[in-house]
Amino acid sequence: MTRTAALLASIALASCGANDTPDSGEAPAAGEETALPAQMPEAENETTAPTPPAAEPASETEGFENAALTGDGLGPLRIGMTLEEVNEAAGPDDNPGAVGGPEPEVCDQFHPADAPDGILVMMENGVLSRISLARNSVVETDAGIGLGDGPETIREAYGDGAVVTPGKYNPEAQDFTVWQSGNTSADYVQDPDARGIRYQVNPSGEIHMIHAGGPSIQYVEGCS
Repeated sequence: MTRTAALLASIALASCGANDTPDSGEAPAAGEETALPAQMPEAENETTAPTPPAAEPASETEGFENAALTGDGLGPLRIGMTLEEVNEAAGPDDNPGAVGGPEPEVCDQFHPADAPDGILVMMENGVLSRISLARNSVVETDAGIGLGDGPETIREAYGDGAVVTPGKYNPEAQDFTVWQSGNTSADYVQDPDARGIRYQVNPSGEIHMIHAGGPSIQYVEGCS
């Protein structure tokens, strides 16, 4: 072989070796495996911090929990409040389109949007004069009496303190009125400071409505 041919062969052999050589510049020895990149060990017993529970929205009946109806009011609703105060305490009329009294600016009755179900407030000349329990209300009076109870529960709670009168439209129905304060000596109480509770018992012997507040608890129908 000539010197020129030998030189060319050496250059070609060196080129082939360069393409097969690892990045480290050294070829692995026979029988050795190429080392793989080191991996980070997995964390043992790795835990994730618990996510705090989402805050629950405020209850629609906030302020009325465990509240009992008295002659002075129910929870944040107090007899004598202005309409603005009633709206702030229990929300506005939840059905403003409903037909109220014949003169709503003089006397109106409605369910405040944030009050418990079955609660009706009566506004007379812009002042809260009566609170009523009707339909499916589960609220009880401060004597522990609620809708669906019988007249015996009223007698047991108040004794002779409850004035009993027959229903205006059905003599088999009964009204039990309990005055708690004010000048209540007249047959028809008119003292604006008088406070009391009236239980309406239907002919079936069940309390179907309860009214609390001032003289307006004596009204037979709505605002009259």
